Amino acid sequence: MSMHREMEARISRAADVYRPIGGWIERPSDPQPALEGEVSADVVIVGAGFAGLSTALELTARGAQVVVLEREFAGFGASGRNAGYLAGGQGLDYHLFMKRVGREQVSRIVRYFEDGVAYVEQKLDQYGIDCDYIRSGLIRAGVHASQQKVLRANMELGIELGAPARYLDEAEMRARGIPPAFLFGYATPGGGTLHPGKYVSGLRRAAIAAGVKLYESSPVRSFSEGATIACRTDRGVVHAPHLVLASNAYTPQLGLLRDKVAPLRVSAIETEPLSDAQIASLGWHGREGITTQHLVMESHRLTAHNSLVITTKRLDYAYGSSTPNIAAKPTYRDLAVALYERFPTLRDVSIRSSWSGYISFAYDGLPVVGATGDHRNIHYTAGCSGHGVGTQSFVGLLLAERIKGETHPYYAALQHKTPSTLPEPLQWVAIKSLLGGAHFMDERVNRRVRRNS
Repeated sequence: MSMHREMEARISRAADVYRPIGGWIERPSDPQPALEGEVSADVVIVGAGFAGLSTALELTARGAQVVVLEREFAGFGASGRNAGYLAGGQGLDYHLFMKRVGREQVSRIVRYFEDGVAYVEQKLDQYGIDCDYIRSGLIRAGVHASQQKVLRANMELGIELGAPARYLDEAEMRARGIPPAFLFGYATPGGGTLHPGKYVSGLRRAAIAAGVKLYESSPVRSFSEGATIACRTDRGVVHAPHLVLASNAYTPQLGLLRDKVAPLRVSAIETEPLSDAQIASLGWHGREGITTQHLVMESHRLTAHNSLVITTKRLDYAYGSSTPNIAAKPTYRDLAVALYERFPTLRDVSIRSSWSGYISFAYDGLPVVGATGDHRNIHYTAGCSGHGVGTQSFVGLLLAERIKGETHPYYAALQHKTPSTLPEPLQWVAIKSLLGGAHFMDERVNRRVRRNS
């Protein structure tokens, strides 16, 4: 087989190793039973990801009886499918934020993102969760000189708003061992990478041990409003005075937040474990997670078992805010191309698996946290916009305090009027057009990189 055909076969393989449950997680060996019959609780939570399990743990610690309903199994959604970056307030779209809320409120929200990192770190210790966490900080990098001005400007604004970072020129990037495809960037001092499947599984174990009633394989079909809410599954119903919708991108399908967030599909590929020689060829001794300054970023990170995970690259939207659990074959191919272009010493490495999942995105890029209903007892969290490991964990504390009658300062900081989404088919046209434009601009940058290589 010629070198070109061999490379084409490696690229094509990315679409043939699709995992519908994601690359980080397996079905639990101790599946919790599906809900049957009627039960009562102080709070019923829909969704057993970072947000739902963190909220359940915080409420249980405050004496509440909590039921969690999960459609599949804990971590099946975005929590078990993301890149595993525990990131603070750098890398956000501050200018988009400040079109909606004032600078001081943006600064408080940025600090919420920052403190989400420390919250997760504390919970890893508290619950004894080993999730391969590397507190290396993170790198935001440019792959072409045309990205430098925007990268530096965003970094400096983030610093002003409370998210520390330090600029790295090309010499400093090489001194840190960052692979040479990444020309310049900035480093954040906090956060790092973790194994999201192990993290969410650790929260699941802690919740069960704490007495949380977790029902898996229990998709919610409907809920009724009132002083006591009835939350119905196929074979049961939970009655509780408070409902928390921690289902993120899936919440619009339950009849709430369709006017506030849109689910966007993100994708990932993972290589086979690299050999010692291949790891040495990278020189990536700090093993920092790297995101790029594209409009739709690429992310690149090593795992504890020395595979390389590359995510995002392209986003997609399905008509009607649906979330089909299907392969995104063209995106896996694009991710494979990025792998071999950014890391030329790895061109003989095979791709082990590919997967996709959904994040929820608000038109202003801000988190969507609040309460609704005549009794203000239907609570929700969504709109993590790709920074969910920290924020969707930390939000559990905010929601628990709110349900218990207190208002955390960060809960107050997150309150704002989220811009309304569009009716279909206008939303489909608008989002597909915006994403198409962003992908076009990113590919133009990539072509310039190829010409210079």
